[in-house]
Amino acid sequence: MMKVGITGGIGSGKSTVCRLFAARGVAVYDSDTEARRLMQEDAGLRARIADRFGAEAYRRDGTLDRKYLAGRVFGDPAALSALNGLVHPAVIADFEAWAARQTGDYVVLESAILFEAGLERHVDRTVAVLAPLELRVERTCRRDGCTPEEVRRRIAAQLDDDTLCARADCTIVNIRESELAPAVEELDRRFRYEAHMPRA
Repeated sequence: MMKVGITGGIGSGKSTVCRLFAARGVAVYDSDTEARRLMQEDAGLRARIADRFGAEAYRRDGTLDRKYLAGRVFGDPAALSALNGLVHPAVIADFEAWAARQTGDYVVLESAILFEAGLERHVDRTVAVLAPLELRVERTCRRDGCTPEEVRRRIAAQLDDDTLCARADCTIVNIRESELAPAVEELDRRFRYEAHMPRA
């Protein structure tokens, strides 16, 4: 099963691109959503999080206390790294098991931190979704109801487009949504072809 990783900064349209792949019958694994699920449902991961960050990481009803956990890792790179070190291996294992159950030509792994988390080592191809900065700011403000300054701070904490371009196998520039479908269709054809090529 060929695996394609799709990434992109906030407001780039990564999720829109992934929805277009899904509309073409491609199975998509949303790593952000699945990470939240695993932090809630995976007993081993829950125990490791509670051991590292305290029992307060989970409320009395058993639900993850996201506000508490965010407070523990915000502004503390070591704590954030420790949390990622617990969550990322669980996500990778879950993705691999999920991919093995799929039956299409290839699957998509959607991740905002594909390269930062080392997830590119678990896929065969990578795609970066790019968009002009001001357009990303405008989209995110409209979607999340935040200020441009807040969005720019979030963008500054992510890999820039030049780095994504250099590291990804393919790129999609998302300026007009009407141009996205043809770009996705072209990549879909390419990946289906490559999925049937002999592996080196």
